[in-house]
Amino acid sequence: MENIALAAPSADVTLWGLFIQANWVVKLVMLGLLGASIWTWAIIVDKTLGFGRTRRALDRFEQVFWSGQSLEELYRNLSERRATGMSAIFMAAMREWKKSFEKGARSPIALQMRIDKAMDVALARENDKLEARLGFLATIGSAAPFIGLFGTVVGIMTSFQAIAASKSTNLAVVAPGIAEALLATAIGLLAAIPAVIAYNKLSSDAGKISARMEGFADEFSAILSRQIDEKLAPRNQ
Repeated sequence: MENIALAAPSADVTLWGLFIQANWVVKLVMLGLLGASIWTWAIIVDKTLGFGRTRRALDRFEQVFWSGQSLEELYRNLSERRATGMSAIFMAAMREWKKSFEKGARSPIALQMRIDKAMDVALARENDKLEARLGFLATIGSAAPFIGLFGTVVGIMTSFQAIAASKSTNLAVVAPGIAEALLATAIGLLAAIPAVIAYNKLSSDAGKISARMEGFADEFSAILSRQIDEKLAPRNQ
């Protein structure tokens, strides 16, 4: 028995060795989870930097908007650049404002409704941009542990088959196969935990940015409503 034990080849229990020795199904699971983990971190970095840029852009726009500059002048300045965030909402409202008065708007209520609808559409588009790819994080956060568990089950089944074939329950025979199987679960958790944390954080940040834009839309709607009353009320008297 001692000679047999010495003759048995020692298993490579490093991470790379466990991957190489794993069943092909387990390898596919590991590779898929590693790819999902890399893509998850790419989304986290991209969204974190993007939200930072968005918040700075909102701050700059609010500073300019409330500086006392006329709406027409601000509209002309912004029409020369790509509008995002609050500026996109502002531009949508001003475009509808100008089109309506160019065509001789007469109903204050209808004009206000059209402007509000234009801002709602612009706000929805900006929210879609904020929430883009967050669904992937939620999916990985919920599915990755179960995908890793599937790899673990397949790996353990393969290990039991090897035990049955070798007719030996020696720990040296069992341990490498079990370790390969558990590695799939570990990689699943490695992908899922950052995805869940990032999804909660980024969703909260997106909600706060959306609330800021919605608040601006309400304030700007009130400003335009007063101007509509000033412009159209004399005509209707």
